[in-house]
Amino acid sequence: MSKSVRDRFDDVAHASGRVGAHRAEAPGMNGWVVLLWSFVAALVLIVVGIFVALVLMGRINLFPAAEPTIAPTPEVTGVVDPTYSVLVLNASGQDDLDAQMRDTIVNAGWAADMVSNAPAGSQDFADTAVYYVSEADELAAIGLADVIGGAKVVQDDFYADPNDPEQKQLVVVIGTDRSTVAPESEETPAG
Repeated sequence: MSKSVRDRFDDVAHASGRVGAHRAEAPGMNGWVVLLWSFVAALVLIVVGIFVALVLMGRINLFPAAEPTIAPTPEVTGVVDPTYSVLVLNASGQDDLDAQMRDTIVNAGWAADMVSNAPAGSQDFADTAVYYVSEADELAAIGLADVIGGAKVVQDDFYADPNDPEQKQLVVVIGTDRSTVAPESEETPAG
């Protein structure tokens, strides 16, 4: 075997008999400190994991969008337009309500020949309603509903004149809600 070549490190005096890297335990590191740091690290990892899971599931929103402010919808007010012809139908079951309603409408400014009244084909209509055909007639229907003391306003072409579809007409159907007479009972009292 060959002998190693001599270098400058061979002349250094050896203080101990050991050669190489030796590491001693760090002073002050005992089992309780290691256990405490392990507990703190585990707790931090668990909290971070729960937070990330909640963000991914959408339960926490990191950057919420600004909520739009909802402006109150303005209440639609009607227009009293006496250029419309008005048909009053009595579906309440009480006689002469259609004539009274006709008088109310005429007194509000409609010409007498523009307002007609008749009994309805049915006598069990629950709520009084004003019917109109096209969207252009809606404000006039709301205005008429206000004139008669409030009623539902419904767009429906059922009452449209098939001979003159462009006719400006509103139909008031008086329901049982306007009746002051108790409905007649079909049973006869025992006596």
